[in-house]
Amino acid sequence: MPLVHIDLIEGRTDEQLKGLVKDVTAAISKNANVPADRVHIVLNEMSKDRYSVGGKMVSDK
Repeated sequence: MPLVHIDLIEGRTDEQLKGLVKDVTAAISKNANVPADRVHIVLNEMSKDRYSVGGKMVSDK
C-alpha cells in the first residue's frame, strides 16, 4: 500500500486538491503497479506564517 504525503501551503480550492489526488493516484498506480484503491494520500496544508524559504517567512513575501 503506497502512502504519499504532500505538504502544501494553504490556498488551493477543493477542486484543485481533488485534481491533485486524482493525478497522483493515477501516477502511483501506474508506476508502482498497484490498484488505485490501495493508494493512500495525506494532504498537509500549512499556513503561510508557518513555512519559510531562505530564512524568510512565506507570509512576508
